[in-house]
Amino acid sequence: MTAAPLSHDEYVRLLDLARYDILDTPREEVFDRITRLAARLLDTPVAAINFVDQDRQWGKSNVGLGDTAAPRRDSFCAWTILQDGPLVIENTQADPRFVHNPMVTGEPHIRMYAGTPLTTPAGQRIGTLCVADDQLHPLSAGDLQALQDLAALAMGELELRARTLELARELNAQQRHNADLNRSLDHAHILEGITSLMDLDLTPEETTLNAAALLGEALNADYIGLLIFEGGQVRVEAAHQTPQISPAVRALPSPLPDWSNSVTQTLIHLSQPRYVEDYPALPGALAAMVEAGVQQIAWKPLGTRNGVTSLLMAVRQRDNAVTRWRGSDRALLEAAGRSVRSALNRRLEFELACQEARRDPLTGLLNRRALEQDLCQRLQSARSFVLAGLDLDGLKALNDQEGHAQGDKLLQVFARTLKTELSEAGEVYRLGGDEFVVLEDASEESIHHAVERAVLAARQVGALNGASVGIAHSHEGDGETLLALADERMYVVKRRRQVALSS
Repeated sequence: MTAAPLSHDEYVRLLDLARYDILDTPREEVFDRITRLAARLLDTPVAAINFVDQDRQWGKSNVGLGDTAAPRRDSFCAWTILQDGPLVIENTQADPRFVHNPMVTGEPHIRMYAGTPLTTPAGQRIGTLCVADDQLHPLSAGDLQALQDLAALAMGELELRARTLELARELNAQQRHNADLNRSLDHAHILEGITSLMDLDLTPEETTLNAAALLGEALNADYIGLLIFEGGQVRVEAAHQTPQISPAVRALPSPLPDWSNSVTQTLIHLSQPRYVEDYPALPGALAAMVEAGVQQIAWKPLGTRNGVTSLLMAVRQRDNAVTRWRGSDRALLEAAGRSVRSALNRRLEFELACQEARRDPLTGLLNRRALEQDLCQRLQSARSFVLAGLDLDGLKALNDQEGHAQGDKLLQVFARTLKTELSEAGEVYRLGGDEFVVLEDASEESIHHAVERAVLAARQVGALNGASVGIAHSHEGDGETLLALADERMYVVKRRRQVALSS
């Protein structure tokens, strides 16, 4: 048996065959109809549409045979595609090329074969329409013309099929493009919504949770939350959950157990987004998360502020229709993370500036502006409190004798000691110079005791006669009234001390 040689442009022929995407596809009625017509018109028991691949013959349609697949070395059709017109083997047993062919010596015992090439518009012969018989079966010129006409019909159907597939691919590409555009538009709206959150009077945690909730649907996430590291613990705050979320994910404990020896521990130092598409296979994966059905997870770091580190966390379960983190998912999560992070940084800077504006630069105590704000809030709360006005006696003389640097040092020691003695029960304000105010939830006695201790500490720095204290109670009037009463009573005490010192 002799195998057919390869054509001189075999590589080009195979490329043209691949363009039709026909190999290993199911049977189609349009091609079965052509093989039935060929068998009937030429009165043969076998008809087939075969394609010649690199190493095999593959059949798209046939009549009279179960399967026409065969190695290329045994293929009659491999010989047919070497010529432009029909190939007719009237008696295979008399042709040295085929006398030992397994399809001649065994099933289907081909005795007569006739095939014509399926020629593409590019001139490449990619397959054949052929007929066969296990008996001698002479064919007329009309029979061969009919075979060629049917081959042309088959080729036309192949072209139509290829064009339909191409249009379908173009349509799918356009649909994907439109879906991407719609997704981009949705993402823009989400980012706009996240930006608008920054103008609301929310805590940093509330801001982040609301932003995360907006992301949930756009990311096809089953769960979106905030991972918070604080005080050596890690907790999870849920922002978005689908109704289909598993009860195990919904019940994820906060704080997380056994997190210190897991991959979660490494996230506190995460500086770039991390995307995981097979969480159960991740070294250090939390058993509780795996048991809850978590498959994909993404973390976007939001930074550390006031000792609290936070990350956005998006989760998909095993049965989620989206099986990977798409480019658009990553772009949205990272853009949202940047927006939230920038807003939180701006808010922190604003809060620090506000706090700085409430502080006395010399002593670190709260200042007159802070007193006005806090006094208003205390009066609105209707809680009883004590307001004490203080004035240091002898500070001017110290400044004149030892210089303002020494006087400033005495003020700092007095302020620090007074604040320490009052602890959380009261707040201390410096109004300027040697004037102070205390807002205290406790008794007058505790204020006098704290002032005495502060005076003693200040005398270690320089000569100080003492501190005059005037007390007013919250039920005695509004803010201005209380300050005036405390000031008046403080000056009564100061005059008494001056009289006592002069005598």
